[in-house]
Amino acid sequence: MFMRKCALFVLLISFNVFSQEKDPNLGQPATLEIIERWNIDVFPSGKGLPEGQGTVHAGKKIYKAYCLSCHGLDGTGDSADELAGAAHSLTDKPPDKIIGTYWPYATTIFDFIRRSMPLNAPGILNNNELYAVTAYLLYLNDIIDKNRIINANTLPKVQMPNRYGFIDIYQKKIMND
Repeated sequence: MFMRKCALFVLLISFNVFSQEKDPNLGQPATLEIIERWNIDVFPSGKGLPEGQGTVHAGKKIYKAYCLSCHGLDGTGDSADELAGAAHSLTDKPPDKIIGTYWPYATTIFDFIRRSMPLNAPGILNNNELYAVTAYLLYLNDIIDKNRIINANTLPKVQMPNRYGFIDIYQKKIMND
């Protein structure tokens, strides 16, 4: 009986020790403020786009100030990739993967710029500046006209030339199962 109680006691202690989460003691838990600051996802539907608006004219000024040094005059490329002015299509060798030939959603342009640009100081552009530079880049790719105002309502409605050029992996998986 004593051996049974000892075995049960050892089993319970072992279970308790091994079932507890192991804390690697790295970093600290994210605060609600940090989570909200980084929770800036923008979806193709426009969900997640902030308030604000921009024009091609304002976007050209912002592009000159923050983008020109890397992406070149009118987005034709320099130390960073070209964004407009493709000489080749996606099926040419070599292909040109610029905004107008490759990107399927205009909202992704906004999202990428907000998260990553300018390279030396991502996150410094306000919402109006982000909408404006997005409008300018869409204009450079002949996707919108120079008088278009871009905002959370109009940006998701922009039809990108390569909108249907990608295979929806999830849908394909469902169709093949």
